[in-house]
Amino acid sequence: MSAKVRVRFAPSPTGGLHLGGVRTALFNYLFARQNGGDFILRVEDTDQTRFVEGAEAYILDCLNWCGIAPDEGPHAGGEYGPYRQSERKALYRQYAEQLVEQGNAYYAFDTPEELEQKRTESPNFQYGHTHRNELRNSVFLPVKEVQELLEAGTPHVIRIKMPVEETIGFTDMIRGRVNFETSTVDDKVLLKADGMPTYHLAVVVDDYLMKITHAFRGEEWLPSAPVHLLLWEYLGWKNEMPQWAHLPLILKPDGHGKLSKRDGDRLGFPVYAMNWTDPKNGDLTQGFRELGFLPEAFVNLLALLGWNNGTDQEIFTLDELVEQFSIDRISKAGAQFDFEKAKWFNHEWIKQTSATDLEPLVIPVLRAHDIFAENHSQLKKIIDLVKDRCTLLTDFYEHSSYFFQKPAESTIDWPSIQPKWNAAKTDFFIAFIQKTQEIESWEAAAIEATFKTLIAEKGIKIGEVMLPFRIILVGGKFGPAVFDIAEVLDNQEVVERIEFALSILGR
Repeated sequence: MSAKVRVRFAPSPTGGLHLGGVRTALFNYLFARQNGGDFILRVEDTDQTRFVEGAEAYILDCLNWCGIAPDEGPHAGGEYGPYRQSERKALYRQYAEQLVEQGNAYYAFDTPEELEQKRTESPNFQYGHTHRNELRNSVFLPVKEVQELLEAGTPHVIRIKMPVEETIGFTDMIRGRVNFETSTVDDKVLLKADGMPTYHLAVVVDDYLMKITHAFRGEEWLPSAPVHLLLWEYLGWKNEMPQWAHLPLILKPDGHGKLSKRDGDRLGFPVYAMNWTDPKNGDLTQGFRELGFLPEAFVNLLALLGWNNGTDQEIFTLDELVEQFSIDRISKAGAQFDFEKAKWFNHEWIKQTSATDLEPLVIPVLRAHDIFAENHSQLKKIIDLVKDRCTLLTDFYEHSSYFFQKPAESTIDWPSIQPKWNAAKTDFFIAFIQKTQEIESWEAAAIEATFKTLIAEKGIKIGEVMLPFRIILVGGKFGPAVFDIAEVLDNQEVVERIEFALSILGR
């Protein structure tokens, strides 16, 4: 590649960031890093009616959480700014006016009411070659009248003038050659009455001025491609047009239709990267981060929605994704979202993440339940013992709470031990309490050896006391190896829990 690779993620600050948007950002990032290029964040906030306060900062937080921070953008700066389209407003009109002068665009003075009337008269109405001569625009109106309307400050938009019966196309990096018939496309608005550009004009102008070399976007933008192709040509920039890659959709779990927030609400899983609170009504939409996903797992699962490296490998670090990512391995077909598979990725990542790295993520989970683990050495041991059992970070409370809180009488699984309890078992545990004082190094192996030696001395079966020992320590039939649990609890705590259980069982 001759020119330096420059790619952009260009979201609209209208609300939470859908996982499809994060995947678009990720593929941009991977391609840029693989080719020593730049990854740009450009905020497309030209539609001020849909602008939501706080959404831009939220988008940046999402990218930072995923580990794919932009090289340039509203918060990072760069020589091609400003990076918010609303701050670039003055740039766009000159290009729209240039298109009008060339005859490739025109002024349209139609009011919303007039357009609505036209739609009522013609159910399949399109503002294009079949109707433009019936409407109030500079194609149909006399030049003098157009000039008078402009001088009077009459509200108007600028529309592209789509050619009739032409075939245009481009070569998509994923889909190959894609062609369009221009007669089927309406005359899209390029510049709105408030002077703001629409996406169609802004994306072309900004990609040109920011020297974007490759553009990744969802396949839902394919129908807009003929308008953009013509703008690149009409503005004289055809040779600088970036290569396009239209990414496959992320589909509902049943494969029918694009995955939406409504689907997540209905099926009980998030579709946003992080929690999003709507500032207008206060509604909270849960995100993957707050549900308990590791960013590494989230990025990993997104990468495999529509891409694979051609092998059976499923677990990838971000560095591995950068190294192995290739556009020719992106599927043309949509990728079904499977939340159970998403949780599997997270489980695998939790298992392979060190206790040191998990600790700062587990501490807030425990604190949310009023557990303040101040012994960091002990907490890391606990994390290592239980992490294989945790699918989500939030599971660490369920699987480790008994290390910090004694099982309450009401929560202990007495029915599993009480019916077969007898004097011999009481005698065994009283003797074990005494033996614990003789264990010099309170470690799992030494505790186990003492426990089993006592079993032999008392002439009882190991199965008769192993399950009761576990239930006495943790409250039920769960948890890692019981002697590992005993080691972490320490000598005094083990004795206190046994004495508590005996006081109940001896009633």
